[in-house]
Amino acid sequence: MVSHFSVCWRLRPAFFDFLSFGKLKAKGMFKSWFFQSFNGIIVVGSLLFFVAAISSGYFFMFPTFQPEMNNPDNRTSPELVIDMNSTSTELDVDIDSALPDLDRECNVFDGSWVADDSFPSYNASNCPFAERGFNCLANGRRDKGYLKWRWQPKNCNIPRFDVEETLEFLRDKRVVFVGDSLSRTQWESMVCMLMTGVNDKRSVYEINGSKITKQIRHLAVRFGSFNFTVEFYRSIFLVQPHQAPKRAPKRVKVALQLDRLDDISKEWVDSDILIFNSGHWWTPGKLFDMGWYFQIGGKMKLGMPISGAFKTALATWKSWVESRINTRKTRVFFRTFESTHWSASRQHCKVTEQPMSKVNGRDKHPFSDAIIDAAKNTSIPVTVLHVTPMGAFRSDAHVGTWSDNPSVPDCSHWCLPGVPDVWNELLFSFLLSDQGPQ
Repeated sequence: MVSHFSVCWRLRPAFFDFLSFGKLKAKGMFKSWFFQSFNGIIVVGSLLFFVAAISSGYFFMFPTFQPEMNNPDNRTSPELVIDMNSTSTELDVDIDSALPDLDRECNVFDGSWVADDSFPSYNASNCPFAERGFNCLANGRRDKGYLKWRWQPKNCNIPRFDVEETLEFLRDKRVVFVGDSLSRTQWESMVCMLMTGVNDKRSVYEINGSKITKQIRHLAVRFGSFNFTVEFYRSIFLVQPHQAPKRAPKRVKVALQLDRLDDISKEWVDSDILIFNSGHWWTPGKLFDMGWYFQIGGKMKLGMPISGAFKTALATWKSWVESRINTRKTRVFFRTFESTHWSASRQHCKVTEQPMSKVNGRDKHPFSDAIIDAAKNTSIPVTVLHVTPMGAFRSDAHVGTWSDNPSVPDCSHWCLPGVPDVWNELLFSFLLSDQGPQ
């Protein structure tokens, strides 16, 4: 093979012949300034061509030359090592940088219920903060299959509840639930779940010695060994009820001020974890039939529909959160509307022994859509716990007639243990992981 230098050297005569040709043409044929200039262009172009040819030959001879930069040990790039015979994956690179969009690919609220004999995580009869009305087993329910279900997302897994890890995470913190009786149910569920990891049960107590009742405004359970509290504030509409104006129609007993958040909201501010819910009281029977009507800017809005009023109340909540919450301290959540399983007339409540295979439209609700929209448009981070779809299957998990008042069936509230425990598992999975469930 002819050497690369020989190739370049043989180009030399051709180059000078080319220069001579240009010079001859300029002298023998044309003497004008125009062609002298043209000859100069040919000379310069030929010189550039010669330099390019020499350079190409050089790099062709030394193709493996590469400068070493910032790699003094001559190490190779990190490799992704996966042991196919192992249940775990070993990564030589940072998993957060290798899979930056993992959390976006996982919708923990899209999944199904899977039978799991390891549930439940507590016995409501052994938890002094589980309301008797929600303890279905203690109230005579005999089948226990409703306790043995775990929520399984389609594309990921929810971390199993680790009570020791969670108790340490909550040390020196303040958890606040705000909402209606469904919020109180989740509050009770959380307290009972956390108590399973406390050795001295006497160190867990309600700070005011209050008993759990349906109308109580505030409950706070303190975990003394870990110096944190789990609190509940009853605010069924989130906005402020007020006495009816003097000139209001007689049917108006209470004015619900949609543009003013509940006065008790000043107590929610200094919290580390803040969870909201609302929706079950926004019905004609619990509003108009009871003489509750809407008010904005001091003016009664007697013809305002409930759906519009709910959105207005959410707008007031949004403004309050944006102006009052310190995001460096407080993590905000809003749980969506919880599915019910009443008959169309709300006169009948049939509790099944197994979850439903078809949700029959219960996986969606206008209130849930309004909550999602409000949270999405809030200028501070708000995590939505979209529990509506998962609850739609659980016609087996309602209180039914197994309450402290069996003459009044209940297809709105849930037995404890039960579905609210999963809400808390999801809540903790978001809190204990930077990216949420994996």
